[in-house]
Amino acid sequence: MTAASPITEADLQAWVDGQLSVERAREIQAYLATRPHEAERLEAYRAQKRELHALFDPVLDEQLPERMVAAARPPARGRMRAIAAGVAIALVSSTAGWVLRGSIVPSGPGPATAPARTGAMAASDFAQRAALAHAVYSPDVRRAVEVSAAQEDQLVAWLSKRMGTPMKPPHLQELGYALEGGRLLPGGRGPVAQFMYHDDAGAKLTLYVSNDVAEGTAAPEAKPGPASAPVAQAEFRFSQEGGGVNVFYWIDGRFGYALSASAGREELARVAALVYRELKSSR
Repeated sequence: MTAASPITEADLQAWVDGQLSVERAREIQAYLATRPHEAERLEAYRAQKRELHALFDPVLDEQLPERMVAAARPPARGRMRAIAAGVAIALVSSTAGWVLRGSIVPSGPGPATAPARTGAMAASDFAQRAALAHAVYSPDVRRAVEVSAAQEDQLVAWLSKRMGTPMKPPHLQELGYALEGGRLLPGGRGPVAQFMYHDDAGAKLTLYVSNDVAEGTAAPEAKPGPASAPVAQAEFRFSQEGGGVNVFYWIDGRFGYALSASAGREELARVAALVYRELKSSR
């Protein structure tokens, strides 16, 4: 008996699964009657299928574990707020940003601001990424960083190699923040470095460094002035992202820097002034 159409492997597997019409199944059976090796192979598949059903069908009637039932319940109100905050960080940028006028630290000299420039939205996107990275990793107690501060030399060498430029983390002990470590993150067009700090109360602060900021967002550097004056001009911005994450960020040359924390803008401005000076002095 010859089949009406060529018999393929898909037909044979469908026969094993019982998914063929009666007429087509008869054609397959006639085909296998003249091919004992093929018939043996498919019969082994059918036997395996019967064994799997015998093993796992009873599981279908078992009661679901309580932990799975609990996971399927709607999140509690507090958890819903946390989820909403995370979505807000990823999708929504604060439109209430402001640009500091003059020194960012009222009590002493610090980085000054430059006029607003084209590309501010690209810088704002950069701030969102920094806030999201802070929200994701800072709550993690055991794996907040990839390389701890105890291996700072290794951290510096690793991040410098991947970022293609020296990446020494600023030391912020004088402001009460100890380096916890750092990690490498993916950016839109390349790697990003994140350094994490904590204060005595355990509050986290992260410094996000990227050379992935769109061209045209960087402010031109000014020539150094008197010793008491800022060593360069840079545009500083403050953004309040979702989930209680505040971001203080600036573009300097081809790099973007963002400090993220739950601390207020005055505290972040104070830290930014020290970070800015340390980065300048290390060049």
